[in-house]
Amino acid sequence: MPMALDMHCDTISKIWKLGQEGKREGLRENTLAVDLNKMEKGGYLLQNFAMFVFLDPARDPLVNVLELIDRYYRELEGNRDLIAPVYRYADIEKNREAGKLSAMLTVEEGGVCKGSIEVLRNLYRLGVRMMTLTWNFENEIGYPGINLRNEAFDTPGGLKPRGIEIVEEMDRLGMIVDVSHLGDGGFWDVVKYTRGPFVASHSNARSVCGHSRNLTDDMIRALAGKGGVMGLNFCGDFLRPGSQGTLEEMIAHLRHIKNVGGAGVLGLGSDFDGIDNVPEVADASRMPLLAAAMEKAGFTAREIDGVFCENALRVYREVLN
Repeated sequence: MPMALDMHCDTISKIWKLGQEGKREGLRENTLAVDLNKMEKGGYLLQNFAMFVFLDPARDPLVNVLELIDRYYRELEGNRDLIAPVYRYADIEKNREAGKLSAMLTVEEGGVCKGSIEVLRNLYRLGVRMMTLTWNFENEIGYPGINLRNEAFDTPGGLKPRGIEIVEEMDRLGMIVDVSHLGDGGFWDVVKYTRGPFVASHSNARSVCGHSRNLTDDMIRALAGKGGVMGLNFCGDFLRPGSQGTLEEMIAHLRHIKNVGGAGVLGLGSDFDGIDNVPEVADASRMPLLAAAMEKAGFTAREIDGVFCENALRVYREVLN
């Protein structure tokens, strides 16, 4: 069974939100799609935990992300016997040798920086090692593929001047640039302004499912050319319209992306606890179902290992200082 590295889940944000509603959930065992017991059953090596912030004019996004980061570290501290944080690539190997799962802190919504390079650097100091430049709102960095403010799709515009500066500083720091949710113009600006690999942590193929959250074939080739990785998203809307997320649909995306960009551009980005549908791979413990389906579909053992962790590990090895 291959070890799994999932580049995106919203579990900590979900735990925090439920806590605000007076409901007690924790990372060791919960009713959500990701917990430590499920991760161990699913053969996980590492989980990226996204601090998802909804840009609400009535709430300071920086305060919100700091609250989420506090919850992340409280969960890790309370479960230090099973999981440990990752700040640099060597930590992944150290945790594996100690028999522990690895956790990587990420942010989903670059607007938490409020356009400040200084805030970005402080997020790095707090342990953030990947940041999604936008969610579904325009921010100081750039424009999303879907803008919930005006219900527009394929919004025009690339990175803003401050967005270019933030991307270049992320490059310098060793914080992975994540283009999932970013509009098409912004994607191509990231290709232009990044020196090393970047990721689309939870995006599928637009040729298979014509959603603006997915990458075009040209984007897949450009991402592969930069040495980057895109994580297969289990959300039904990004697999096939009206879908609940079947293994057959996941395989169709994986096969297409492999044919377009090569097997090395493939990874996992489940979006667990951030999606409304219950996919066939219903939670972290079921990840071996995808490996078995890939083997049945003709993917080699090396390709399956690449999708499950080795391709993303290559990016982490190169970017994380």
